[in-house]
Amino acid sequence: MTGSRFRSSPPSRHRSRPFRAGVITTGALAAMTLAAGCGVVPGISAADDDPITVMTWAPEETKATNKPGMPAFARAYASWVNSEGGINGRRLNVLTCNERNDSVAAARCARTAVKENAVAVVGSYSQHADAFMPALEGAGIPYIGGYGITTDEFTSPLSYPVNGGQPALLAGLGRALADSCGPVTLIRPDTIAGDQLPPLLNSGLSAGGHEPTADQRAEEEATEYEGQSKQALETSTTDPEAPGCVVPALGDRTGTFMDSFRRARADYPDVRTATVMGSVDQTTINTSGGSSSPYEGSYVTGWYPVSSDALWDPMKDVIKKEAFGDNRIDPADTGVQTTWIAYTVLKQVLESLGDGEVSSSSVTRTLNKGLKVETGGLTPTLRWQFQDKLAAVGFPRLVNANVTLQKVKDGRLVAGSEGFIDVTDTLHKADVV
Repeated sequence: MTGSRFRSSPPSRHRSRPFRAGVITTGALAAMTLAAGCGVVPGISAADDDPITVMTWAPEETKATNKPGMPAFARAYASWVNSEGGINGRRLNVLTCNERNDSVAAARCARTAVKENAVAVVGSYSQHADAFMPALEGAGIPYIGGYGITTDEFTSPLSYPVNGGQPALLAGLGRALADSCGPVTLIRPDTIAGDQLPPLLNSGLSAGGHEPTADQRAEEEATEYEGQSKQALETSTTDPEAPGCVVPALGDRTGTFMDSFRRARADYPDVRTATVMGSVDQTTINTSGGSSSPYEGSYVTGWYPVSSDALWDPMKDVIKKEAFGDNRIDPADTGVQTTWIAYTVLKQVLESLGDGEVSSSSVTRTLNKGLKVETGGLTPTLRWQFQDKLAAVGFPRLVNANVTLQKVKDGRLVAGSEGFIDVTDTLHKADVV
């Protein structure tokens, strides 16, 4: 994350910048495939001649982070909305695009959104905001409910995030670990995005009176992490009186790290592990051994309630109705959850416009006027203003600094505390230069 006191990505430094209705036939869908891995999912309402077009993008089939459930769920959501009569009687037309975890592809996705007159990009994931955001800003297209992984999502006036991104997760995790950990070691990608993670974790540790984390870089796309695991264990076991904590924050490669870590830890004193949602979810825990996984007992901070909470039932009903059997769509995946919330925002914005003009400009005006959006308790009431509470520390668009504390118990992610934890004050004190 960057802001008024963060540094920008140097153009010459080649690193990623993350933290930065009805069913159609397969043939019909293929016939409508756009360039750059983009596709379109139409509905079947009577208003086919006047659809509302939006786009959702995410990386798929890459060597690093993949979020296929986000565009897949966006298509399912469109089918559901259109089967219910559309929005204000108009069909929701969802374009999807594979941004391939690549800046060129991300920019191409954005240009496609502009070409197709999308009124918004909704519920998307990309580490390359410096590639796609200029195109959206130039066309006046709002970016609603991005994953919270890039700087620009919390600084661009056309970004409307629904969660607190990595800043909130790491600040909340640091605060939780301050009371229960000895030496803390953070393992994070050796990228510009990764450079921004230690001060955020430290903001929470400092709030709890804890020493800063040991900052350990790791290759983002490594296939094993034996050396990094041993280094992390050596660093976090220096105090025999206070068991340390190891915090891997490597996205999809967190599981790879934990495989190496499981083997290495047998030769060292006990340590605890902790991480953030997005680096681990219930599926990760299941595939790594359930109750015998290395995550057992770990703290995990998330943006939303645990996936077993009844508040997610409306989303699960949509998945059951429109995407039953689609294994890309996991209701416990934070990408899918964020996409659901982002489309909840879009739907309320469009409904508020009634029979008026629907365009990127009208959507943006409605959001900027302070429309209050309810998400059924999954987040606090969302409302965006030009400068919000965290503008002073470089996050002018961050309107939801709430996180949940979860814990892995008997192989299941369960609530570690009641309700939400607001980390606004902690972020205010973050030393994020």
